[in-house]
Amino acid sequence: MTIMLSLADVVAQHSALSDDDTGWLVGLTDQWDMLADLSFSDLILWVPDVDDNVFWAAAQCRPTTGPTALEDDVVGEDIAYDPEHLVTEAYLSHEIAAISTNKLRAGIPVDVHAVPVLRGGRCLGVVEMHTNRLGVRAPGALEDTYLEVADLLAGMVHRAEFPVAGDKPVPWSSPRVGDGAVRVAEDGTITFASPNAVSAFRRLGWAGDVLGEDFQSVLTTLLASQREPVEEVTGPLLGVRRVREADVETRSGIIRLRTQPLVAPDASPGWLVLCRDTTDLRTRERQLVTKDATIREIHHRVKNNLQTVAALLRLQTRRTSSEEAIGALSDAQKRVSAIAVVHEILSQGFDSSVCFDDVADRLMAMVRDVANTGGAVVMDRRGSFGLVPADVATNLSLVLTEVLQNALEHGVRDAAGTVAVEPHRNGNTLVVDVTNDGAPLPEGFVLADSHSLGLSIVTALLTDLSGSFEMTSLTDGAGTRARITLVIG
Repeated sequence: MTIMLSLADVVAQHSALSDDDTGWLVGLTDQWDMLADLSFSDLILWVPDVDDNVFWAAAQCRPTTGPTALEDDVVGEDIAYDPEHLVTEAYLSHEIAAISTNKLRAGIPVDVHAVPVLRGGRCLGVVEMHTNRLGVRAPGALEDTYLEVADLLAGMVHRAEFPVAGDKPVPWSSPRVGDGAVRVAEDGTITFASPNAVSAFRRLGWAGDVLGEDFQSVLTTLLASQREPVEEVTGPLLGVRRVREADVETRSGIIRLRTQPLVAPDASPGWLVLCRDTTDLRTRERQLVTKDATIREIHHRVKNNLQTVAALLRLQTRRTSSEEAIGALSDAQKRVSAIAVVHEILSQGFDSSVCFDDVADRLMAMVRDVANTGGAVVMDRRGSFGLVPADVATNLSLVLTEVLQNALEHGVRDAAGTVAVEPHRNGNTLVVDVTNDGAPLPEGFVLADSHSLGLSIVTALLTDLSGSFEMTSLTDGAGTRARITLVIG
């Protein structure tokens, strides 16, 4: 079995890097996909062993803009005692090193660069860049811009100036280079826009060419036609030397922007702005939110209606003189209230599963409060039900209510006692034991021969859920145990 190692795992096992240095490298690898895409290169981060003649591969990244140069994952592998290796050279010299072009690797011409990460005068590790030359396209404005920015980012990595402080990327929504890239000069002028970036701005409603335009002016013009209500872009995206990420929304569409400041020793190269057309994604998200809100409202209304039915049953009970009718109406009221509890929980969240501990606790309190026992009864939950699918929760709530009521009426009866609910999970199997310290089962009791309506309901509901139910007297002769078994998956 292959075990996937994280950067922190490799450092902990082999390196003497401090927690602060490790945190910096983790931040680097969280965002280095930008360098991989711009340079069309596979990246490997090598960290020094306690013996700095040995280096360990701690992280790896492949480009989405070109073919990989490394077919295998190398995380966890090492370079040992090889003074001529490019990684060793870069580590010792503190300078970016390169191998002559078109070195063959498995028959593929590959360029290799090694970028030492210098922080506080120390080399924390080396980023090795492998470029598959067969996948490098003919030179053009896009390729030239990508490689130029990649050189700037490699220099920033070398000087520990990348990643830049600011908004952290969100894997499922943050734009990548292939989604669209815009180069913005220090004065805010757009000097390059990839075809995907141009398409994204056209989706927003920009009709002209963006080249030569002022980036902030383009956004201001687009936002003049925004739909309402909408989150405003909080401040100028290029206002400070921080990574900023925000949505720009108009009546026509939505794009997600991520601004990356570029830094060089003797110049101000401006910014790289990544953009992603998220119109369809946001539309689907809004549809899901609307759907979830509707479902929650339905659960809320069902809960209210069930509570009304329970109140009507309670009112009818007060106006009935027949003891048998009072008992039947009270039992019906508890069953309706049990279902209402589940719908109340469902109305408070978006999940399709229910944290059944909350349901069980409410049911235990409800059954205890309306019980007609003569003594004080303690109800205790020992363990957790975990998450239970909504379509199972309703039936399970009715089953638990009946079992608890049975424990009070026929186990504890008129005496003081304890009823314990003990759920435990074993994989997809949920087992719930409900025990009481009252009277044992009658001599010769057979569940299948019982005429109890409550136990008949329990058996029928569990049969629908492909579960099982059994009742036994405790071994010491004091009390009973009811066991509910369900497969949840």
